Amino acid sequence: MKKIIMMLVMVFTSIAIFAQSDPIIGKWQNPSGEGRIEIYKKGDKYYGKLYWLKEPNDAHGNLKKDVKNPEKSLQSRQIQGLEILTNFSKDGNSYVDGKIYDPKSGKTYSCKMTLQGTDKLDIRGYVGVSLFGRTETWKKIN
Repeated sequence: MKKIIMMLVMVFTSIAIFAQSDPIIGKWQNPSGEGRIEIYKKGDKYYGKLYWLKEPNDAHGNLKKDVKNPEKSLQSRQIQGLEILTNFSKDGNSYVDGKIYDPKSGKTYSCKMTLQGTDKLDIRGYVGVSLFGRTETWKKIN
């Protein structure tokens, strides 16, 4: 009986260890405090949704729309709730080969994300090679 109990304890401990959440998954705030992004996993890829805006409404009191998007058919969608991080793959402490959409400009950039500890995330958007880009650091929200 002791052997069975020990075996069950070991199985459940192993499951708990392997089921630990990926540290990138969760809610993050951009440096200006204007937006918050929730990063999640779909299959083996990582995505991020702009779930909160400091100012969700335009000057007329309407929810902000994606008016800068170059595709006319997408200009009527709301910015809040928009998936702005797409298709990232995990590579050690980094998440690579993804894209980031900037609703302020309507442009999409190649992107790399790198965890700095457990509560900071460097986001590097670039065109072509990462040498030509910009990095900002997001902070994790508990």
